[in-house]
Amino acid sequence: MAMNSTINDPDPRTQREAALEGTVTPEMETVALSESIGPEDLRKAVAQGRVAIPLNIKRRGTIPAIGIGRGLHIKINSNIGTSPKHMDLEEELEKLEISERYGADTVMDLSTGGDLDSTRKKIIQASNVPIGTVPIYQAMVEHEDIRDIPAEAMLEVIERQARQGVDFVTVHCGLTRGAIPHIKDRVAGVVSRGGTALVKWMIHNKAENPLYEGFDDLCRIAKEHDVTLSLGDGLRPGCLHDATDRAQLHELKVLGELTQRAWDHGVQVIIEGPGHVPYDQIRKNMEMQQEICHGAPFYVLGPLTTDLSPGYDHISAAIGGTLAAIHGASFLCYVTPAEHLRLPKVQDVKEGVIASKIAAHSADIALGLPGAIERDTELARARRKLDWDRTVELCLDPDKASALRDDSEAEGDECTMCGKFCVMKVLDDDGE
Repeated sequence: MAMNSTINDPDPRTQREAALEGTVTPEMETVALSESIGPEDLRKAVAQGRVAIPLNIKRRGTIPAIGIGRGLHIKINSNIGTSPKHMDLEEELEKLEISERYGADTVMDLSTGGDLDSTRKKIIQASNVPIGTVPIYQAMVEHEDIRDIPAEAMLEVIERQARQGVDFVTVHCGLTRGAIPHIKDRVAGVVSRGGTALVKWMIHNKAENPLYEGFDDLCRIAKEHDVTLSLGDGLRPGCLHDATDRAQLHELKVLGELTQRAWDHGVQVIIEGPGHVPYDQIRKNMEMQQEICHGAPFYVLGPLTTDLSPGYDHISAAIGGTLAAIHGASFLCYVTPAEHLRLPKVQDVKEGVIASKIAAHSADIALGLPGAIERDTELARARRKLDWDRTVELCLDPDKASALRDDSEAEGDECTMCGKFCVMKVLDDDGE
């Protein structure tokens, strides 16, 4: 596989800085080729902040670059990572491999159990896609009481992870003290782990969010390593009742301000969004984000369209994800069947990735993106010919399709659904 540039790329500029200076980087060339668009058009999109290329300077030339933003194919993210109750690095590496095999464009390491630096190092080394983290998790793990985390420790963890090679980080910089009074009206309260930690820290210390107050220092770290800031939604709605409420919108407005400040530093930005959102509110949420955050790429968790789907939350998230992507989101975070219930296992990860891939691909087709529908048409032609091998090969999950086909009593080119009444054969038998 052709890489983007040499591993010892001497160019210290971020992708944004290079784009603003008129340079098409090797990474932009890779993205432009994969997206079937012109390199200069891609450069302009990066310069405008509409596209981000999350790739740490240390990782240039080691993995293929990807682009996230409007006008590009919708990307999906898979979450893996240990917990204090389950620390099996080999299992997490298997989740990484499964995520990549079934189409995850990025993977986030959300580990909170075991040796986090060592775990992250091994995940980065084993990965062929950009790796993201939520650095405040490590700060929480390394301090006995969340309330006692020194403000400077939050930045120190971010810098440590950036030096390791992390490509993008979720940082809840937009959650300020001004939003806290709005939380009292919620049913689910604060459901983001990072958001919960920061709210507790601010209330106890009677101080502003250190990630907001130290945002310029954070940007300097991100710029040095070309780490993309995924500005987190610490107040994302955790149930339908809380969607599009004052707390969520307060944070979104701050994120709009921080987006411009990060861009001024030459730092790439992605904005994170909800969450649980009723279907009829999804379009409004996507359009508000695009306006308030100046068209920066939008990264959504689902959104889930019902609270009643534990065990099937990957389906609810796929329903919301397709609509979100059609109306403005460019990056979907997968949701697994285990969401709200337990740490996902390998099979959960696979099902979550495939559901998210279906959502993203459906949106690509609806948006008319180059090449999006060709594979579907090819599969349809194979199905018309009753070419079962080719049909299975073109599926998003060939293993499952093959297993279902093999586990039937079909004979020849028929299936057990229609038998001799197969619609592909009835007319052909009469030569019509």
